[in-house]
Amino acid sequence: MKLSRQLVLSSLAVFVLSACSSSPTQRRQAKDDFEYLNTTPLKVWKLADDATPQFYANYNIPQGDFKGGVGQNVDIRPPQEVLELIPGARVESKLGETTLWLLREDELEKVWQTALGMLDRRDIGIREQSDSKIVTDWVVWKSEDEDTDVGARYEIRKVESNGRYGFHLSLIDWQQGGVEKTITSTNKERYNTLMTNLVTARYDLELREEAARKAQELVKYIPITMGSDRSGFPVIIARTSYDTLWPRLPALLPKFGFTIEERNQSQGTIKAKYSSPDDEFWEDIGVKPIELKSGVYTFLLGDLGNRTSINVTDSSGKPVEEQLLKDMAPVISAVISKQD
Repeated sequence: MKLSRQLVLSSLAVFVLSACSSSPTQRRQAKDDFEYLNTTPLKVWKLADDATPQFYANYNIPQGDFKGGVGQNVDIRPPQEVLELIPGARVESKLGETTLWLLREDELEKVWQTALGMLDRRDIGIREQSDSKIVTDWVVWKSEDEDTDVGARYEIRKVESNGRYGFHLSLIDWQQGGVEKTITSTNKERYNTLMTNLVTARYDLELREEAARKAQELVKYIPITMGSDRSGFPVIIARTSYDTLWPRLPALLPKFGFTIEERNQSQGTIKAKYSSPDDEFWEDIGVKPIELKSGVYTFLLGDLGNRTSINVTDSSGKPVEEQLLKDMAPVISAVISKQD
């Protein structure tokens, strides 16, 4: 039997809260003993012949055929939750199975392709595959709160209901220490959720990577001009949003002589040390050298909605002269246009 690469449960998968526990079993079980299992069975209350019984519904014991673990079979680990990382998706969990409901068929197809890519990257084998169904080979999970490695096989399906498109994932087979066993409701809920989170986390990663690629393309065509901030002081204006410019500016500044020393995104500040590049650099970009003395400067970025202001102060916190800003604007523009 072929086993896939082992998956180690990390912060994405499980949090072990009992730091002082000495064994996996203790991490899954309550700390106190199980003496309550020896409790004497309840008896029918006997009243005197002339007594009038009075009962309070607040203390009624629910009646029914309830099933569940007791004693050592009670798993105290916190339940897992599906990470809601897919925009617009609604999570439905029922009987330990998970369905991610999406509004459009193309969104479902994107999640489906994400799942296929995740299985491939993690070397998880596939036993059965069609356009709407996947049955995986054994996935081995390693966890500090399990006595042995555990294995699971999953069925992933596309479903449709009432104009919605669903990505359904279910745990269908279970192993402990290489031996197949009956799937408990706890294990089904827990490890089904963990597998679903691998898909949602991969989807989120790919979404952020795509956004970063688009931002990188946009930054190549940022118009740089002079303008004024909200107080009327002269500043360099980059005609793009703060979120687009911020991740790129620290990579642009070293191109024309600045060495980054500190940066703080929430405050919009980048502290850098300046040393003028050689003549070859200025000839390459076709802009005259700026008359800026060597030293430490701070770039101050301001969020103006669809634009970003850039001001520069010297080591004493005093803004540089307006002419220096005017000379620096075409340099920034030229460096941006040179980016790959």
